[in-house]
Amino acid sequence: MRLPRIPNNLRTPVAIGLLLSITFIVILLDLSWAPRSLTLSEVWAVITGNGTWGNNVIVLNINLPRVVMGLIVGAGLAVSGAVMQALFRNPMASPYILGLSSGASLGAAIGMLFTISFIPAAISMPILAFIFCFITMMLVYSLSRVGGHIHTETLLLAGIAVGAFMSALVSFFTFIAGDKMEGIVFWSMGSLSRASVENIILIFPIVFAGVMIMTLLSKELNAMMLGDAHAMDLGVNVKNIRLILLICTTLVTAASVAFVGVIGFVGLVIPHIVRLLVGPDNRKVIPISILGGAAYMVACDYIAHAFSSTVGVLPIGIITAMIGGPYFIYLLRRRKKQVGWS
Repeated sequence: MRLPRIPNNLRTPVAIGLLLSITFIVILLDLSWAPRSLTLSEVWAVITGNGTWGNNVIVLNINLPRVVMGLIVGAGLAVSGAVMQALFRNPMASPYILGLSSGASLGAAIGMLFTISFIPAAISMPILAFIFCFITMMLVYSLSRVGGHIHTETLLLAGIAVGAFMSALVSFFTFIAGDKMEGIVFWSMGSLSRASVENIILIFPIVFAGVMIMTLLSKELNAMMLGDAHAMDLGVNVKNIRLILLICTTLVTAASVAFVGVIGFVGLVIPHIVRLLVGPDNRKVIPISILGGAAYMVACDYIAHAFSSTVGVLPIGIITAMIGGPYFIYLLRRRKKQVGWS
């Protein structure tokens, strides 16, 4: 099916309006989930302060933290994916391309298996996931330094190697986990079920600051997509900007996965869809990816809960992969030129 032709000057406002509408609808749908689903009018009554006590508890206390967490994580992963794809000039890049997901999984596995008596597992696991995710990026960055310079190809290869090694360690810990194996496996699939107001307060400032910095550097990122030499000719300090962007994407990704686990395809698919709507300019792609990622994550969470009466609440990572994988294949085969990679 072909998308309708939209004048170039209207593409951005149309995309923003469309994604805002979708985001609003999926938020209402996800807030309505309950063993007996609420109607949208009941949800709206709660939002406007006219809901019943029971509906207030369902919408505000149970569903709202999960929805807000989904919005934050989806936006963070989508923006990180857009930056990684532009930074590496690689349409297959994602927030996890440098082995960050493997590092976070290793930290979470260690937190589950080796508990510290005076630190609750609910706190140590996300903290270790965050720390190991950041350590992974620093290790990859240091390994890729050749003669004082960092080349994107070397950085990518180092990320693949380190990620593979850490994945092997995660597999080893899963093998010896015993009765804790289920927790490690479930964490690796991703879930918003552990969302709470306290968790949101912890991750929101990190994600917000990282996304804002990446947005402000979108002009420099456009220059770097032309190649390091061209970017330097345009006055861009390629080495420093690359390091700042890598740190920001790592911090945002680490904060995003710390409490919800590894959720794939958000940072891989959403930037491509946004480029299809507004073109390859990162000054547009990065801000609009915030809306796209947020809407996609909340929609997938609603779908994950829609099957709860038959198979239980599915891990959200299963839904994002089942939807994102086939659509990404479609984009690569049918829309390559339109998403700005050739």
